[in-house]
Amino acid sequence: MRYAFWLLAALALPAAAQAPVKVKVKTKRGTATAPTRPAAVAPAAPAPPADYARLYAERYITQEHLRRDLGVLASDEYEGRETGTKGQQMAAAYITQQFKDDSLVAPVAANAANPYLQTFSLERNAWQPGGTLVVGGKTYKWLEDFYSSSGRSPFQQPTAVQPVFVGYGIEQGDYDEYKNLDVKGKDVLLLSGEPRTAAGKALLSADGAATKWGANARAKIALAEQKGARAVFLISQDADFAKNMARLTPYIMRPTITTAGAGGGRPPLFMVSPALGLKLLNTSETKLKAAEAAAAEAKVSVASKLKPAKFTISAPQEHSAVSTENVLGFLPGTDLKDEVLVVSAHYDHLGIQNGQVYNGADDDGSGTVGMLSIAQAFAKAAHAGHGPRRSILFLANTGEEKGLLGSAYYAEHPVFPLAATVTDLNIDMIGRTDSAHLGKPDYVYVIGSDKLSSQLHAALERVNKERGGLELDYRFNDPNDPNRFYYRSDHYNFAKKGIPVAFFFNGVHADYHQASDEISKIEFDKLEARARLVYYLAWDLANQDARPVVDSNKP
Repeated sequence: MRYAFWLLAALALPAAAQAPVKVKVKTKRGTATAPTRPAAVAPAAPAPPADYARLYAERYITQEHLRRDLGVLASDEYEGRETGTKGQQMAAAYITQQFKDDSLVAPVAANAANPYLQTFSLERNAWQPGGTLVVGGKTYKWLEDFYSSSGRSPFQQPTAVQPVFVGYGIEQGDYDEYKNLDVKGKDVLLLSGEPRTAAGKALLSADGAATKWGANARAKIALAEQKGARAVFLISQDADFAKNMARLTPYIMRPTITTAGAGGGRPPLFMVSPALGLKLLNTSETKLKAAEAAAAEAKVSVASKLKPAKFTISAPQEHSAVSTENVLGFLPGTDLKDEVLVVSAHYDHLGIQNGQVYNGADDDGSGTVGMLSIAQAFAKAAHAGHGPRRSILFLANTGEEKGLLGSAYYAEHPVFPLAATVTDLNIDMIGRTDSAHLGKPDYVYVIGSDKLSSQLHAALERVNKERGGLELDYRFNDPNDPNRFYYRSDHYNFAKKGIPVAFFFNGVHADYHQASDEISKIEFDKLEARARLVYYLAWDLANQDARPVVDSNKP
């Protein structure tokens, strides 16, 4: 799952992406062969023949199959599967071979060489030393007074900037700091945190607790992006800014991947020190605190109290092209074959960092192998004459860790019409237990199932009651949840197009985005149960008389 802190706190960015290379996929150490799924174990005793859904689940969505696929994809040999690297291409080749073995259709007509692959270009961006920001006649330095960890810099050469100060950058009900402002193509300046009363309580919270605007910067940065900002400058409140930046410098300077071309992807986020922030606001610490207090008391934006200074910034980057690919396997339906259900998971991870392989067994090796087992179960059912009425697209996305880039590309260049796409069931991290559920019955977090379609949500509840028996935990479905998980995995690019989605997730844990996310820690019984729930829901949706109706648009 995408780690969307943008380095507001400690953030280990992925290692440098490499140029595409030809790969020979190894499924066993010391051999160079075409990637193949290991031989199937003997199936468990079948369910009653009439219950074909359960029959194929119990034969093909098993701990043994999941373990064997994950043992390949999450091995050191695959080098952490970072987007644009040899390891990611090896993983794509392995997934392709599984789709071939299951006789799934290769649907990408535009790729004659390998129609299982939807290939596209991204851009590798590497920050260069020597950046400066000049304000009030004083020069501030890159990696001393300011830095950026994301996005494509629009400041390759010294560029004069008149920022638009938007206070805290909040839009909530009547408290709208963007009201009457057009920031499209402009550079916005924001304060960290949120307005607080004289008693220290969050002004916009019913109980005084921090809202999503103050808990972290995700919501305000996403809003600035939505408003069309060219770049975002966020004034840090960190008293240890310089010390922490020095610690983060190796990660800041590690290249990132974005959508190709100028203006592609998200606007860059520049973090500035508290001292530099005061200069940009033409004020002092005492005056800033007074302005914040007065604005909070009047329930108006602090932007009305301060006027930002013009400045000149240089923040150069080096750019290079990166080739990557989504992997698509297609199972045609029967009488409703023109409608398509998508089952998705991302197969990329974080690569090699500081000599350590980040294998991403849970994130998202678990979702990828779950999807492969679901695909095999459906394919075997279809070959035996029990195939789905609707077609199913199994979509293995690349570039999720770089900003949901693979699914974004598919959503803008769909192989099947989005109007005919009924739902996306997205699987991202389903192999572990988070701290909130230790020692409790099996569970899965579900996010987004009711956002666009009450019928999809009702189908999930019914299928789980009839077949899954898991605790469906919806706490992260709350639009005010500060984690904003709804926006942080590949389903969101379908939701933005008005397609109902459900995101299945086990929550984060101590090994999230660490080299310690290894197969030895995967709980295969839980992985099996969660993958089967997604499969049963897919079976239900693929065979209903009517597709889920879009009847809502919840945040």
